[in-house]
Amino acid sequence: MLTNNPFAALTDFLPAAAMQVYVVLMAFAVIAGTLADVAHKGSARFFAQRREESQARAKRRLDAGDTISAAIATVAEASVSGEFCKWPRRISHLFMMYGFFLYIVTTVLMVFAYTAAVLPALWTLGAVMILIGALWFFFFLRVNVAYDGASPFHLGRADLFVGSLIVSVVFALVWQYMQASGAGVTAARIVFGIYIFFTTLLFVSVPWSKFAHMFFKPAVAFQRRIEEAQGSSDLPGPAVQSHIVRS
Repeated sequence: MLTNNPFAALTDFLPAAAMQVYVVLMAFAVIAGTLADVAHKGSARFFAQRREESQARAKRRLDAGDTISAAIATVAEASVSGEFCKWPRRISHLFMMYGFFLYIVTTVLMVFAYTAAVLPALWTLGAVMILIGALWFFFFLRVNVAYDGASPFHLGRADLFVGSLIVSVVFALVWQYMQASGAGVTAARIVFGIYIFFTTLLFVSVPWSKFAHMFFKPAVAFQRRIEEAQGSSDLPGPAVQSHIVRS
């Protein structure tokens, strides 16, 4: 199970390039969805206006080195989910973030016919990491569950990303297991179809889910660091931001 590329068997009923085209289309869906989200919310206009205002209030001008340092600090903060002051939320997001990265990278590599035996194992590890972080978040750490006392099964639009991610990964692992165990071909194809459905939902729902936050939050963090370096910041720090979001 951990050494067989689950996507290799698809050539029995799909053209070899079908999944490759699908991966490319999902990448375009994320890009288009993020741009649509930016246009709808006016994020680009907000950042441009914010930049002009902060420069007008700036007490010092930054050189290229200062900007690079701010960018490095932002990446370092994001790499450890430093925007979360509570360790359960931080650990949950780290599992999801690194699991998702590992899962996506290995998926692309296996779909585009790289056959290294370690890839299926890393793909499975990434999927399991996603489930650990996502299920922990879904059942115990969501704002409406942890702070408002709502049922863990109460779903809203804000849960579209994590919900579709969980279901997609679960059916990916079930499909992988069915292939490895020699389950019925028809049943395996049905499970694969469900996996593809929820994976597609995950990537095409970017304008309505929290997927775009993974791009927006680092941009806010970078802007905050630039303004702090300029001496013009009136943005709250990460811990205060987390409190505001939770409230």
